[in-house]
Amino acid sequence: MSGLRTSRTRLAAAAATAVLAALSLTACNNGTGAHDEGAATTPSTSASSGATSSGAASGSTGSTGSTAGSTGSGSSGGGSTTGSGTGSKPAGGTSASKVPGSAGRPVTCEGSNTKTVAAPLNRPVNHMLLTVTNTGSRTCFLYGYPAVRFTDAQSVPPVIEDSQPQAVVTLEPGQSGYAAISLSATDGGSGSGYTAKSLTVYFQGRSMSGSVGTAAHPSLPAQGVHIDDSIKVTYWQQEMSDATNW
Repeated sequence: MSGLRTSRTRLAAAAATAVLAALSLTACNNGTGAHDEGAATTPSTSASSGATSSGAASGSTGSTGSTAGSTGSGSSGGGSTTGSGTGSKPAGGTSASKVPGSAGRPVTCEGSNTKTVAAPLNRPVNHMLLTVTNTGSRTCFLYGYPAVRFTDAQSVPPVIEDSQPQAVVTLEPGQSGYAAISLSATDGGSGSGYTAKSLTVYFQGRSMSGSVGTAAHPSLPAQGVHIDDSIKVTYWQQEMSDATNW
């Protein structure tokens, strides 16, 4: 009996030892041992790092989205402000009443809303070119032809009928119209003539029955210009070349 008890005690001790060994091995394999603890730390750190990166990316994206949203809001606000301003004043700060060519209906071109320049031409010879520029803020019409009167002239010269354009000359602000004056005959067959040193240009209205508005007084060359009885004028022209063809 004593021997049997001793054998059982040894078997129990051996079994206990085997159980402890198994528990120790299991502990090493499931990450509770010192070696596995270090290995387990790395994935944990990577996961943490990944989570941090993901969070940063998410935060960055969220920030960008927020900024974009803020920008969009600002644009919308700007659009609202601009829309409000447009209702009362055109872009650029110019009031509608001062926009060239749009401040009312067209008017007749005359001395108060135009500038007239008289310049002798080399070709054709004995000719002078009148240039009328719209200096006003509204479109104006140059009707008919210039009624010119040189120094001491008793009447205005006749017009060259064949020079009449197909449409009324229309000048937007800043644009110019033209007419030519044939001052004297090239062969001198119209008498001796005389030298004129002043010129007045009258403008016609739509009815072309007389002058309207203010006359223009363009300067002449200091030595004056020679005119004789053959003097005549063209109708107002839209293009300079059309005026100098006569």
